[in-house]
Amino acid sequence: MSAPQFTTLGCRLNAYETEAMRELSAQAGMRDAVIVNTCAVTSEAVRKARQEIRRLRRENPDARVIVTGCAAQTEPETFARMDEVDAVIGNTEKMQPETWMGLAADFIGETEAVQVDDIMSVTETAGHLIDGFGTRSRAYVQVQNGCDHRCTFCIIPYGRGNSRSVPAGVVVDQIKRLVDRDYNEVVLTGVDLTSWGADLPAEPKLGDLVMRILKLVPDLPRLRISSIDSIEVDENLMQAIATEPRLMPHLHLSLQHGDDLILKRMKRRHLRDDAIRFAEEARRLRPEMTFGADIIAGFPTETDAHFENSLKLVEDCGLTWLHVFPYSPRPGTPAARMPQVDGKVIKHRAARLRASGASQVGRHLQAQLGKTHQILMENPHMGRTEQFTEVDFSTPQREGAIVTAAILGQNGTRLTA
Repeated sequence: MSAPQFTTLGCRLNAYETEAMRELSAQAGMRDAVIVNTCAVTSEAVRKARQEIRRLRRENPDARVIVTGCAAQTEPETFARMDEVDAVIGNTEKMQPETWMGLAADFIGETEAVQVDDIMSVTETAGHLIDGFGTRSRAYVQVQNGCDHRCTFCIIPYGRGNSRSVPAGVVVDQIKRLVDRDYNEVVLTGVDLTSWGADLPAEPKLGDLVMRILKLVPDLPRLRISSIDSIEVDENLMQAIATEPRLMPHLHLSLQHGDDLILKRMKRRHLRDDAIRFAEEARRLRPEMTFGADIIAGFPTETDAHFENSLKLVEDCGLTWLHVFPYSPRPGTPAARMPQVDGKVIKHRAARLRASGASQVGRHLQAQLGKTHQILMENPHMGRTEQFTEVDFSTPQREGAIVTAAILGQNGTRLTA
């Protein structure tokens, strides 16, 4: 008998929860199982999940195959019908010890084959289950789960439920333990990070949490925040950007588009000028600030003129690291019922956005030549700058260390030091 094999698809939060499931399944004494933690962000993600399940079944004919994650939550019947699948577990159930105790039984018939409850009834997040995960250099800490917004292209609220926050005290205690284990960088993660605190007493904001962490964990060298909604950024977060050098100058923005009409059809809460103003202000407060961004190409009804506004936004906001998503209709979302853009057009627009992003990366790398950076080593020959840029070293460095080094050149999308 062997320990369970885990496969994670999708976001960083899924990866975090896989580590929690790894611990829960081990505590339950589970053996000979394959667990697939799925993503539901696009129809393509669900297709890939089914493809991966079939592959894993072929490679592990005698193991039980258990499917969980957002796709399992939003369409459990899809996976329950698959001959390769023995059990389907919802996003709430996967974080509960009793689920894994039941699954650890020798025969899958001793527990329900489908355990997926109403995610909208969940009021707590299980962020306290593990003290983050990551490489030896960087740990990720879940501080929030779920989303209260209903963007017309997005199925995720139905996979994750409504927004709920991990209390600040629990987060601070987790980070203290991680620093005691010699982690030099912590990344705060969540589904809708800037909504953190809305469900807690006194309704604190994400900036309050960031300031509290930096104050109460003075030995933490570096703090990062993952994807944020710029329209929800509060005054304390802006103050932290301006005054706290331990908060890294890299923000990933959930922008999605650069045209006001498309943003309205997406049910986003910001307009194009809001995004530009935020980027300008953040860079004024912290000149070395770099931005990543999510942008969707080919959203329903997107014309050439709409698309050009997205393309121009890359330069208008000074974006560097682009995550480009070719739109694909997600059943169950309002956008799937809107007039669709031709697939070839979507592919072409996505390629133009990626080319623009590659050009921006090139400019960023050129601007770093000759500068000195504090580089967190992810392995003996590669680390990342404060702006999350990869740097190659010809001589080995200690993994997990923060190394001061001058940038000598560039190699593809990486710097050399």
